[in-house]
Amino acid sequence: MVKEFPKQEFYGLSFHMQKSAVSIPSNVAEGFNRFYNKEYKQFLYIALGSCAELETQIEIASELRYTSNERKQVLLEKIDHECRMLTNLIKKLR
Repeated sequence: MVKEFPKQEFYGLSFHMQKSAVSIPSNVAEGFNRFYNKEYKQFLYIALGSCAELETQIEIASELRYTSNERKQVLLEKIDHECRMLTNLIKKLR
């Protein structure tokens, strides 16, 4: 998606979206390698925060007309699915 953005966004919105997208699975993986569920849950909450950041950044990209409404909806549905999976995992760890 970010490859379609204007060049001036390379270090702006594009960079932040890529960072948020990478942060989600990275925090899940880092938390999984912790010894305690409390620490794991903290990293899962951070991953949820990154989901929220990415969702907001997609909305901004849409407002700036860097992406179509159809593409936006597909991406937001995927993020929503990811958030639900993370939330369910957090509940299982309680």
